[in-house]
Amino acid sequence: MSGVGGARAYPGPVLPLLVPAPVVLPEAGWTARAAAHQRRMDVWLDPHQQRRRTGVAHPVLDFLFTYYSETPGRLRRWHPGVGVVLTGAAATERASWPFHAEVEVRDAAGERVRGVGLDVPAFLAKRRTSVGWIEGLLRGTAGRPGQFGCFGMHEWAMLYRPEDGEVRHPLPLRLGQAGTDAVVESHRVQCSHIDAFRFFTRAAEPRNTLRPTRDTQQQLEQPGCLHATMDLYKWAYKLSPAVPGELLADCFALAADVRELDMRASPYDLTGHGYAPVAVETPEGKAEYGAAQRAFADRGAVLRDRLLAVCRELLAPA
Repeated sequence: MSGVGGARAYPGPVLPLLVPAPVVLPEAGWTARAAAHQRRMDVWLDPHQQRRRTGVAHPVLDFLFTYYSETPGRLRRWHPGVGVVLTGAAATERASWPFHAEVEVRDAAGERVRGVGLDVPAFLAKRRTSVGWIEGLLRGTAGRPGQFGCFGMHEWAMLYRPEDGEVRHPLPLRLGQAGTDAVVESHRVQCSHIDAFRFFTRAAEPRNTLRPTRDTQQQLEQPGCLHATMDLYKWAYKLSPAVPGELLADCFALAADVRELDMRASPYDLTGHGYAPVAVETPEGKAEYGAAQRAFADRGAVLRDRLLAVCRELLAPA
C-alpha cells in the first residue's frame, strides 16, 4: 500500500481508523522536524554532557538536569504529539516505542495509509491520573492573576541563618551571611511554590506568609512565580510523548532563561561564572527583576495554554 510520503504497508494488525481524523505527516517533513529538534536541544545537551565527562559542575545550568529528571537521550527524541500520525519507512521503528501503535488513517487526498501514532488508550491507562492532575494545576494557575512582589526572596530564605547541612551550594555570598540575613529580615517573604518553600532553612519557614504543601499546590500556584514557570518544562516531559517536541524545547528554553534570573537574583556571587547580579535588595534591582518576571510570565502563559490543549485533547471523550 502506498500513500503520503511513501507510506508502506506495516505487517500485522493495526488500530482502526482514528477518529477524529489526525494530522498525517509525510516522512520527509517529520524527519526534518526531528533533526531540527535534536540540533536545537544539543545547544544545551552537548555542553552538559561534556561537563559531566570532565567532572565540572555548573551552579546554574546543572539544575536543569538534576532537579529536573528528564535524560539527555529522551530530550533529543522528537515526538509529534497527540493527534499526529507519521508515515513512511522511517516510522516503522517507532511502532515498538512505548505508547506508540500502528494505525490506519486517511491522508489529505482521502486515501487510506498506515503509519505510527500515539496510542492514547495505552497512554491513559498508565497516566490518566497524572494527566488530570497536571491539567487541573495548569488550569488553576492560568486562571489566577500573577503576583510580582516577591523579588526572588525564596532563594534568600534558603540561606537565612542556616544550620548544619542547610547550605546546598558551596558558593560565596555577595553580601556575606550577616548581609543575607538582613535582607530577608527587611523583606516580606511570600513564596507560594511548594518546591521552593521546602528548601527554606528552618529559621526561614516561619517568615513565609504562606504554608504551601503538595496538597495545596493546585490552589496556590500562580503564573508570576518563577518556579511555576520553570515547571512548565517538567509538565511537558511528564506528558511526553503526547507533547510535540517543539513545545518541549520551548518549555526547556524558558526554564533555562528563568533559572538564570533566579540565580542572578539570589544571594550567591556568580560573577566568577559570568553572571552579573540582579541586586534585588536595591530599588534598581527590584525593577529589573520585576520586569523580567513579567516577561517570563507572558511567555509562560502561551506555553501553559499549549500544554493545556494537549491535556484536553488526551482527556476528550472518544
